[in-house]
Amino acid sequence: MISLQVHRVEKLKGEANPWVYDLPLTELFPVNLIGTRIKTRKRNIAVPLDTATFADAVVQIYVEHDGDLELIAKDIDAADLDFSRYGDTFFEVVFTGGRNQPGTTKPEEGDRQPSSVLNCEATRESILPYVLFLQKIIRRRPFMIKTLENVMRRLLQSLELYGPEDRKKLAIFTALTFSQKLSGLPPETIFSALLSDSLVAKGLVLGFVTDAFKQYLVENSLDDLVALLKRAKIEDRLLDFFPMQKRTIEGFGEHFSKEGLGVLVEYNTKKVFEVKLKELRTTLTSQIAENMDVAEVTEMVKQRCREASLPDVDVVRTIWDAIMDAVQWSGKNQQQNSNLALRQVKTWGKLLGTFCTTAKLEMDLIYKIQVHCYEDAKLMKLFPEIVRALYNQDVLAEDTVLIWFRKGTNPKGRQTFVKALEPFVKWLEEAEEEE
Repeated sequence: MISLQVHRVEKLKGEANPWVYDLPLTELFPVNLIGTRIKTRKRNIAVPLDTATFADAVVQIYVEHDGDLELIAKDIDAADLDFSRYGDTFFEVVFTGGRNQPGTTKPEEGDRQPSSVLNCEATRESILPYVLFLQKIIRRRPFMIKTLENVMRRLLQSLELYGPEDRKKLAIFTALTFSQKLSGLPPETIFSALLSDSLVAKGLVLGFVTDAFKQYLVENSLDDLVALLKRAKIEDRLLDFFPMQKRTIEGFGEHFSKEGLGVLVEYNTKKVFEVKLKELRTTLTSQIAENMDVAEVTEMVKQRCREASLPDVDVVRTIWDAIMDAVQWSGKNQQQNSNLALRQVKTWGKLLGTFCTTAKLEMDLIYKIQVHCYEDAKLMKLFPEIVRALYNQDVLAEDTVLIWFRKGTNPKGRQTFVKALEPFVKWLEEAEEEE
């Protein structure tokens, strides 16, 4: 057995007396340390103290693993790299293969690696692994998401420095970061970087967002895209991505239809209509409240319809909403409120009649009134009076009222309203028999 001589010095009666012991190693050291090898680092990389040595260290890891992102991610996690200080440099290596000269795409001095986003093919299959790679790196270092955000903003603000193929790669990467929900990257920051007048005027932004939208919709629905646009706060600003000479609803529809994004055209058309209808409702409410001439108000509505090609059904609904919005409700007196609302309907019924020109529109109007009266307690008992007033003004035809009474399908308050309308329907039926 291996032993170790230990000289022990003790003080006895003021004298130093040496004692020598032959002890086994097991009594001097813990048993579990005997025969244990101390693990050494696989790679001896000096801790980078500047951007150049940091970039070279990351490139070395890439080169050693020949672009295998799984192995690269493991070694990067194990390496002693200061991502909080040199995060921008790390993302430059990921995107371009190495450091770039500030404000350019020209390579800076130092090592470079060929396995980067801008060196692969412009396909989602080639770029997706890089997105998943960054997801692994950032998941353990959430603070890096802010750095990635800043780097992407700089890349997008410099689109004119890249060729069409590289711009497409950046668009695919951007779409996949949101499709894969890359660690909460904020879309409002990324998309706002594109609203540069010079980039928009050159058509670079339109090409970029077109490619990004197309790639995003490969695995996501239109509702998902709309939600993304809302988070980015650009759902109402899609036309701002178009050069000024093409910034029209027609130009929007022509471009995205040609690119196979008809669903986006339908969405934008509906969105534009909603904005126009909201503006119409506001103007109409104001003019009705001011008791302007019915003929003058009617002409204003016709002009708005011509300019924006507003759907008839939405126009009729908007007119009804504006008529009710303009009522000066008196407060707690239910009878006064009923009288005011009914007087408003009788005064402005002609306006409704001008645009309610088909049986289908009449039926939609009576359903609109039904729901409104059901949801507004002030109007609950007024439904039959409103229907009668609009019948007397030839806004609602007899057939429309009878079909709604016998076969109406909207359940909101239907039983109550049908019962309340029975006397009027009975009168209509008796008048019909006499004729």
